[in-house]
Amino acid sequence: QVQLVETGGGLVQAGGSLRLSCVISGSFFGDYVMGWYRQAPGKERELVADISRRGSTKYGDFVKGRFTISRDNAKNTVYLQMNSLKPEDTAVYVCHLKSWAGPVQYENWGQGTQVTVSS
Repeated sequence: QVQLVETGGGLVQAGGSLRLSCVISGSFFGDYVMGWYRQAPGKERELVADISRRGSTKYGDFVKGRFTISRDNAKNTVYLQMNSLKPEDTAVYVCHLKSWAGPVQYENWGQGTQVTVSS
């Protein structure tokens, strides 16, 4: 079974930085995309950033150069470096893995880590 465990959330003042980590354990094969989503109270879950097996990245429009997603294949870990944090970045950040085995798609989610940005 694939498991995703996030760490690194917490409370930070506006303008500060946090780095989230997600360790992915278990086996998955074929093509995949690793990423981070977030969900704030009363809002829908939205994509923060993702990174493909080939290394291409995608970011939510609200990121605007403040966040960087990266991956360490040797450690099976995906990171989200968040700089210039704003109070509106407050949310639960959830690690996500989408993988394919031939035509079959799989999705796995972590439990999430709370990020709170104070003004």
